[in-house]
Amino acid sequence: MAAATAQTMGNLPSGVGICTTAPDIFYLPELVFGGLVWILVASTHVKPENPQGWVMFVSIFCFIMTFLWLLIFVSGGHKNNSGWATADFVYHLLAAIFYLSASVPLATVTLDMKNSTLVSEVDRLRYYRIDIAAVVFSYVVTLLYFIHCILSAVRWKNF
Repeated sequence: MAAATAQTMGNLPSGVGICTTAPDIFYLPELVFGGLVWILVASTHVKPENPQGWVMFVSIFCFIMTFLWLLIFVSGGHKNNSGWATADFVYHLLAAIFYLSASVPLATVTLDMKNSTLVSEVDRLRYYRIDIAAVVFSYVVTLLYFIHCILSAVRWKNF
């Protein structure tokens, strides 16, 4: 069983095979939860906007890059170059770091929002709940990218 896992980890899959291998199975959850972060943060009104802008940049950037990365792997565009295992590891490491750097300020702004008086009580409670969901999904995406990074590092090492 360990030999089969090591063999699977040593090759970069293409086509539908990305839905069955250990690190690449995380592409779809990363896209779904990353999209949820993007949608939830866009649907709130929080002061100050600066941390929310960074969260939006990270979520949109990682969503687009993960989608492009998924398309490259599905189409088999990575088969002609041996540097893709390294690039896969580096991209997911950067995405995990970016999401962590966005999740912490998002959580801080959400906690500060609980006592804010800039909006009405009803809007504040609604935005607070939406931001709580965004924080949870942001940390889930951070964890997914981190696990994908670890598994990509193992595959890169075995490549």
